[in-house]
Amino acid sequence: MAVVFERPSLWRRFVPFLKGFDFWLLLSVCMLAGMGLTAMYSSGFDHGTRFVDHGRNMLIAAGIMLVVAQVPPQRLMSLAVPLYVVGVALLLAVALFGITKKGATRWVNLGVVIQPSELLKIATPLMLAWWFHRREGQTRPVDFVVAFALLAVPVGLIMKQPDLGTALLVMAAGLAVIFFAGLPWKLVLPPVLIGAVVVVLILSFETELCADGVDWVVLHEYQRQRVCTLLDPTRDPLGKGFHILQGMIAIGSGGVSGKGFMQGTQTHLEFIPERTTDFIFAAFSEEFGLIGNLALLAGFTFLILRGLLIASDGPTLFARLLAAALTTIFFTYAFVNMGMVSGILPVVGVPLPFISYGGTAMVTLGLALGMMQSVSKSRRLIQS
Repeated sequence: MAVVFERPSLWRRFVPFLKGFDFWLLLSVCMLAGMGLTAMYSSGFDHGTRFVDHGRNMLIAAGIMLVVAQVPPQRLMSLAVPLYVVGVALLLAVALFGITKKGATRWVNLGVVIQPSELLKIATPLMLAWWFHRREGQTRPVDFVVAFALLAVPVGLIMKQPDLGTALLVMAAGLAVIFFAGLPWKLVLPPVLIGAVVVVLILSFETELCADGVDWVVLHEYQRQRVCTLLDPTRDPLGKGFHILQGMIAIGSGGVSGKGFMQGTQTHLEFIPERTTDFIFAAFSEEFGLIGNLALLAGFTFLILRGLLIASDGPTLFARLLAAALTTIFFTYAFVNMGMVSGILPVVGVPLPFISYGGTAMVTLGLALGMMQSVSKSRRLIQS
């Protein structure tokens, strides 16, 4: 008697890959991705294939997330040191013989032109989480000194390129790991107070500090100009202040309910610079107004809260620190982008997650989501 084996459907073969997934996290991402595709269709309809490419980038990120989610946190931990070492080595290669574009040296040609700083967004928190996991239960002050040194190396090399936006993201992720690892408050308060004093001094002596010919030493000239433009964008309304002023005009003109889909005048008359990338939040605000912005904020808030919940339930210290750091990356992306477009932070090259156009950033987001799903899956497997 012949035995007939029924071939399982594609869906039945795919379902095991989703076992243990945090679907609330997926729901928040899908909500943001939907708003991102809507905003991209409107702001990028006359930018060739931007909308199609944005959708393709999302599918690539989803595939990366699905694959990385199958890797247990223990295996991710084993990759921490190699990824960090390779990332720092590539940053050194950029410093020695990197490719310069528009005054910045951020790329290196290894047969394929790559931007190593993107790797460090993930490699740095991985390394720091590994470091503190190895010292769980016996952390000493010197361990925090070593952690700050491990963080300072990539941040310093990235700032030298110069790339303030990426350096800020790497620093935020690294500081999140150090803080959640138990950094004493007596070490947290002094830099916070120093930062507050610096801000007060800059505001008090704005005219003198922003005068022509003044050198801030610690910042490049273009970075100094960005801070001064933030303090008074009307200083150069058709030049350095143009981005901020047009972004604020677009956000304000959206009102409560917005001008409607495809109806943004600032957007479609091309007053908003970089309207499909760094300043897409201004285009979104103009067409969907306060109501749309509240929906966008709700999506990011839910994503961040869900990420923190996954971190708090992580099975190991490494998993908890990694998930917390990756959640911090999402928060920093969203906060800095919305802040710079709204005129409360200096303009830096930080995209809005799932909304802004960009393939490299989308790959980084897919990696981060995959690692967070890996932590969630390992937690659920252990509980079951």
